Formats: sequence, structure tokens, C-alpha cells
Amino acid sequence: MSTASIQLGRPTRRIGAWTLQIILAAAFAAAGSAKLAGVPYMVELFDQIGVGQWFRLATGIVEVTGAIVLVFPGLASIGAAWLGITMVFAVATHLLILHTSPVPAIVLGLLNALVVYLRRDEFAALINRIRG
Repeated sequence: MSTASIQLGRPTRRIGAWTLQIILAAAFAAAGSAKLAGVPYMVELFDQIGVGQWFRLATGIVEVTGAIVLVFPGLASIGAAWLGITMVFAVATHLLILHTSPVPAIVLGLLNALVVYLRRDEFAALINRIRG
């Protein structure tokens, strides 16, 4: 167990972070799996985006990988940042290409930002470790 994960402070903050991480991981694992499985709705959606079905598969891999990392002790903040950035691109895609409501992507992005905030000590420790 890393020092950063121990420094989460109050038990309520730790429990809240884990609860949110599990919910987000389930949502992204489901969405990513649907993309990888080629669920007809996802195939149609990515046809509308217009860059090919490889993008559906790549997005599915990004989401499933992010979901796994989100519940991996010590890396949850990286998983949340990864998925949060993914949601920024999802919002842009909904607004600029699909012309549909970006609200679900905005909510998921904000929830991932909350996980990064709750795990900020862990995130700072990871960044410091990378910098050397």
C-alpha cells in the first residue's frame, strides 16, 4: 500500500472515493464492453461520428482500461484523470459532430474530476515519483 493512499485522511473521504470509483468503474466497464462487443446502438453511433469502427474499438479499450485502473489501488487517480479526459472529448463529439446532449458525458467527467480531487494526495505522489 502506498503512502499516498494511507494519507487519504478521514474514513468518510476514503469510503466516498471508493464508492464513487466502483460506480464509475462499473459504468465505464459496461459502456466500453458494449463498444467492444459491437452492440448495434454503438455501431450506429460510431457510424454517425464518421471516422470508422476502429474508433469504437479504441474507445472501448480506453474505457475498459480506465475502469480497471480506477479500482487498482494506488492508480485510481490516474484512471480517473484518463477517463475524465476521455469525457472532454466525448462532450466535444456530442456538441460538434453528433449534435446531441453532452450531459451524460459532462456528469461522468465531473465525477471523474471529483475522484481526482479526493485522491489528490495520491495523484501528487504519482506525479512526484514520475518526475524523479
